[in-house]
Amino acid sequence: MEPSSEPSPPVTTATFPAAGEGHESHPSTTSSSLFPLFPLAASTSSASTAESQWLSNPSFSFDASSLNVPSTTTSSLPTPLSPSSDDDAPPAPAPAKYELVPSETDSDEERGSRRKERGRRKRRREKDRYDGASESRKAGVRAWAGSETKPVKDYYVDAKGDHDNLAFGSLYRMDVARYRSQSMLETRGLNRSMFFNRRFGSSHIDLDSDLDGLDNKVRAGGRYYSAKNAVSERNKGSKHLKLSKGDTSAMLAEDFVPLDAQSLSVKRTTAEQELEESWEDEILRRTREFNKMSREHPNDEKVWLAFAQFQDKVASTQPQKAARLQTTERKISILEKAVELNPDNEELLLCLLKSYGERDSTENLLGRWEQVLTKHPDSCKLWKQYLLLCQGEFSRFKVSEIRKSYVYAVQALSAACTKLCRQVNENMDPKSPSSSLAQLELGLVDIFVNLCRFEWQTGHRELATGLFQAQMEFSLFSPPLYLTTSSKQRLFEHFWNSGGARIGEDGALGWSAWLAKDEESRQNLVAQENSQEIETGGWSGWFDPSVGNTDTNESVEPSTDGNDAEDLDAEDRPAQDDVESLLKKLGIDVDAESNSEVKDAETWNRWATMELSRDNEQWLPLHEKSGIGSLDSGDAPSGEDNNQLSRVILFEDVAEFLFSLSSEEARFSLICQFIDFYGGKISRWTSTNSSSWLDRILSLEMISDDILEDLSAVSDIVNKNQDSYSCKLESLLGSMHDLSQRPGLVKFLRNAILLLLDVFPRNHVLEEAILVTTEMYTAQENSSSTANTSRALAKNLLKKDRQDFLLCGIYGRTEAMHGNIEQARKIFDMALLSTEATAEDLRKKVPILYLWYAEMEITVSTSRNNSDSTHRAIYILSCLGSNVKYAPFIGPISRPQVLRARQGFKEQIRSLRSAFASGGIKEESVALICSASLFESMTSGYSSGLEVIEDMLCSDSSHNSEFEDLWVYYIKLLQKNLNQLSLSRVWPSISQGMHKYPYNPKSYSAMLILSYLYSVSNNLRLTLDKCSQSRDPSIITLLFALSFEWHKAGSDNRIHSLFERALADDKLQKSVLLWRCYLAYEAEKACNASAARRVFFRAIHACPWSKRLWLDGFLKLSSVLTLKELSDLQEVMRDKELNIRTDIYEILLQDETDT
Repeated sequence: MEPSSEPSPPVTTATFPAAGEGHESHPSTTSSSLFPLFPLAASTSSASTAESQWLSNPSFSFDASSLNVPSTTTSSLPTPLSPSSDDDAPPAPAPAKYELVPSETDSDEERGSRRKERGRRKRRREKDRYDGASESRKAGVRAWAGSETKPVKDYYVDAKGDHDNLAFGSLYRMDVARYRSQSMLETRGLNRSMFFNRRFGSSHIDLDSDLDGLDNKVRAGGRYYSAKNAVSERNKGSKHLKLSKGDTSAMLAEDFVPLDAQSLSVKRTTAEQELEESWEDEILRRTREFNKMSREHPNDEKVWLAFAQFQDKVASTQPQKAARLQTTERKISILEKAVELNPDNEELLLCLLKSYGERDSTENLLGRWEQVLTKHPDSCKLWKQYLLLCQGEFSRFKVSEIRKSYVYAVQALSAACTKLCRQVNENMDPKSPSSSLAQLELGLVDIFVNLCRFEWQTGHRELATGLFQAQMEFSLFSPPLYLTTSSKQRLFEHFWNSGGARIGEDGALGWSAWLAKDEESRQNLVAQENSQEIETGGWSGWFDPSVGNTDTNESVEPSTDGNDAEDLDAEDRPAQDDVESLLKKLGIDVDAESNSEVKDAETWNRWATMELSRDNEQWLPLHEKSGIGSLDSGDAPSGEDNNQLSRVILFEDVAEFLFSLSSEEARFSLICQFIDFYGGKISRWTSTNSSSWLDRILSLEMISDDILEDLSAVSDIVNKNQDSYSCKLESLLGSMHDLSQRPGLVKFLRNAILLLLDVFPRNHVLEEAILVTTEMYTAQENSSSTANTSRALAKNLLKKDRQDFLLCGIYGRTEAMHGNIEQARKIFDMALLSTEATAEDLRKKVPILYLWYAEMEITVSTSRNNSDSTHRAIYILSCLGSNVKYAPFIGPISRPQVLRARQGFKEQIRSLRSAFASGGIKEESVALICSASLFESMTSGYSSGLEVIEDMLCSDSSHNSEFEDLWVYYIKLLQKNLNQLSLSRVWPSISQGMHKYPYNPKSYSAMLILSYLYSVSNNLRLTLDKCSQSRDPSIITLLFALSFEWHKAGSDNRIHSLFERALADDKLQKSVLLWRCYLAYEAEKACNASAARRVFFRAIHACPWSKRLWLDGFLKLSSVLTLKELSDLQEVMRDKELNIRTDIYEILLQDETDT
């Protein structure tokens, strides 16, 4: 081998075991030790003693680095240390050979001969190089397999290092052991020359180069990882032989494994061979099957969707882009045929449009969307996906353009609702039931709420509030007049522009009441004017006409002289000069600062903080007349007036989004989503599988309170034994509804809910919301009498309607929450005693009141360890089960009364099974079943109570809100009794509910708590991964997976994997909450500035409408981004028409003023 020009490797110590037998025999000396360089150890008397004590050789504890080996730089080849190789001199390096460069006039034959000669010389040099390298290695080391002689020494010490490490960049491949499935007899006769690789100069990554060192059989077949076998594995036509055992069962004689293996009576297994089909055969077979099924069932959407999904599987195995594009074209043709046969199927249309997105450009894709929406203008699902697609296109995104798209959607769906409502009222179309109208109106309400969320998140918060106010006044407080749509809007314009109080504001009456009051005041004014005209008469005195003409001329006559205008300009100039001089005094040059940049990143941080503060403060729109006094005058508005003017919402801003609602479900959904939008505490009004709930979860910017409650419970249990030195996830994102930062919001909610109780009287959901909101308002006002305030409000409400016994129940629960148990019992007893005098429709809801009363007593029993409360709860539930008239509690009930109550519950539940089977259950039915389960748990044990609910959970009504309430109650019972139930008893129910309600946080909370107590972390991670890889992944899954991993050491890679897998989904990629979590993790927990920067730019590209996401970049990355980038980001925000309330020059002026 030629000497290397590179520096010699560092001195290392290595030991080389003999490969077995050397090429030539070495004389054996009896006086030599195992390591000849060191003194001989104690001699042994026999070979067996040497074999047993050979590990005691002192060389194993000898530090080879202590050898005094002189360093040499004359040659990079190591000197052999063994005595047998001392006489071997390293070969001298061959002199370099040089050749003349051939001239350009050589013939083709000469060039060919020179190429052959160069190839021969190259092979000769490689052979010489290998021989030189082999000679440079120690003679004893070259003891390869196949030699018949055994070396004298088993180990050698090398203090110079192996120069081959520099040649190959790693250990020489021939020094590494090889393994293959063959006997050692087949390898006898191999010599060292067979390992010579003729392609020595090729890349060391070539796996097939090792075949030259083996025999002909291996060289022809190749190793299992060789390129040849890899190509055959990738061949789509290759078939594999599948070996399966006929009988794998083993019968043991005992329940334990005996020590004697012969005592096992094991059945012999017979191996069966089965030839599997190749991938090409599978494609052909499944294509034939799908073609047959699509012909036999052309209206089955599942067949078409499975056919299209199979094309995605085929495309995933195709590395060529052209082949994947061809498969996409085939998929599109399949879906086009499916849509042709099923033109009204929304799932097929969505799948087809998604496939178009894989092939077409954005312009063509939006054009296809518009064509589909023109044919299906009444599809809420299609409109939602279209609007989400438009919002996510960063290059085309502008707030005004998205607002126009919402106008088209609202008007199209409103027209469809009006048409369907007319058909239902006139009974012209018996196939259009009222449920279809309710579903269409619910979808319209969802799109309207999404519009309000969009305006809120883009910074136009006054417009979002104005839209809510206008729509609720227009659809809920409409006057009882038969008006056309245009007449109704003109009448509403009069109300909107009058400056009257709107819903949520002090003194608001509602549009209908305001109109009646306005009409009354107008009639009184007309009557007063008529009376004055009647009283007025006769001569009224002299008057001078010239005086009136003079005044009129002075006020009307225009100025013909231009000096007045010049004088006005002259009067305005000093004010402008004063402003400019003031700015110059502050050190700000107006002309120069227009192109200047901020000199400090902290300035941008303060700007973002002020912008967030103003967003929280300025959310309520101002009235045109009362908000800005200067609008009525002719003066030009100042800068502050311009800011106030932008907060005024005119009728033209909301007119295009108004629509009427006729169904009670849609009207109540609008109210509940309004309360939830502004942070009010309200019970879940719909199923978590409904479209409105999914839209709510997907549009979150911060973790909502209902999700945060379950996340905190999981985090407390998981991190109970750990030092949570790092901050929690919710603390990095902020509170969803920090009402302390939004002055007047709680009062606004309180006024609105009080007014909405007139629309939905005797609604316990709204009644509970108003009591909770009143307590929040009182606590915000720093008042200690929160209980007195809510008590006074409940009494006032009960004075208006004394038969509302559910309000009594809410009042009693509120008193119990404040510790007034005796007062709460009196309220409940009074309500139950008065149920006999109420109407029939009210008496149907009595089970709800019984359940509330019993739960209150059980809570008291648990907290105070009071057995009397337990007896009270059993007595209350027995009255409901026995269907007897309620009487106040006297003492514990007898055993016959328990049996009578149990039999009564069974009969009542039996009558509800038909309703459960059809999915038409109601809230009082759920309360009855929960009461029966609670009664059985307290009298017969928890297992009996769980069985009552399990018998009713068999029906598949996953989209029913009441059915989900029953399942949530069942989960609560399981969590209470985890210590008394086995894992096999609890896990199937929780797993089934988690798959049925993937967007319910209670599912994941129960699953995580149970898995943490009874399972290992890896099993829990596998379960969460299966949930996240489902067809419709949920961000709830990600949040709970993060809460489990957040404080665990070494979970960084796991957290990164969770984020990236979630962002690979098209829907979750539009989640602002997901991006904010990722950015907060990289910036504040992982402290990876470059990764946080990448995540931020990806986030604003995917969700350009979220102003909070843009401001996170200013707050968290002000030290990472350059000043030019921060300035450009603000300009892009203005270009995208996000509402910016603070000018950066305000911050600069504050800095100058402070200095």
